[in-house]
Amino acid sequence: MISKETFAFLRQLDLNNDREWFRDHKSEYEFARKNVIDFASLLIKGISSFDAAVPADLDPKDCTMRIYRDIRFRTDKTPYKTNFSIAISPNGKNFKGPGYYVEIKPDASFAGGGTWFPPSDELKSIRQEIDYNASELYKITDGKKFKALFQDLDREHVLRTAPKGYEKDHPEIAFLKLKSFTVTRALKDAELSSEDAPAKIIELFYTMYPLIVFLRNAIS
Repeated sequence: MISKETFAFLRQLDLNNDREWFRDHKSEYEFARKNVIDFASLLIKGISSFDAAVPADLDPKDCTMRIYRDIRFRTDKTPYKTNFSIAISPNGKNFKGPGYYVEIKPDASFAGGGTWFPPSDELKSIRQEIDYNASELYKITDGKKFKALFQDLDREHVLRTAPKGYEKDHPEIAFLKLKSFTVTRALKDAELSSEDAPAKIIELFYTMYPLIVFLRNAIS
C-alpha cells in the first residue's frame, strides 16, 4: 500500500518545491521513494501472473519514474515533480508499445494503461487493426467489467477530422480519430493506502489486459 507519509511528503513538496527544502527533507523523500518501489514490486508480480510478456523479476526501480524534472526547455522551473509514477511494460518504464501505469498524487491519483501517443507507424497499424477487426475491440470495450471500471477508452486526445485514408462517416470513426489508446480510473488516497490496494490495481490491470493484447497484436 502507499503510506500516508508518502502522501504527506508530496503535499509538502507541492508547497515547497525548491532544492533547499528538498535537501532538508531528503530522508522523507527516501522513505516515500522506497514505499513506491516496494509497491511497484507487488504490481509487477501481479501483472506477470497473467501477462507473460512482463518478467516477474523486472526491477521495480526500472519501473519507477524519477522525481526530478527536466527544466531545460520549460518555463516552469520548479525542480521536482509533485507525484510519483510507476510505469510497467516488458521494458520497464521505457515503453515500446502498450503498458501499465499508476500515478500517485494527493487527491489526483489514477491507474491506467494502453499506448499513449504512439509513433506514427504504430498509430497507423492500430487504426488499420480497428478498421479490419473492430468487433474484437468492441468485445473488449463493451465488456461488463471493463465498462464498470473504465467506461470507455479515454477521449482527451482526438483528431478534429478523420485521419488520412478514412472517411468521416466510417462506422468506427470515434476510435479511428483517437491519438492515444488508453484507459484510466481515478483512485482516492484512501484506496491506495488500504491493505488491498495492490490487489485492486492488479485487478484493474487484468481487466485492461485484453486491450493491451489487442494493441500489441496491432503493432507486431
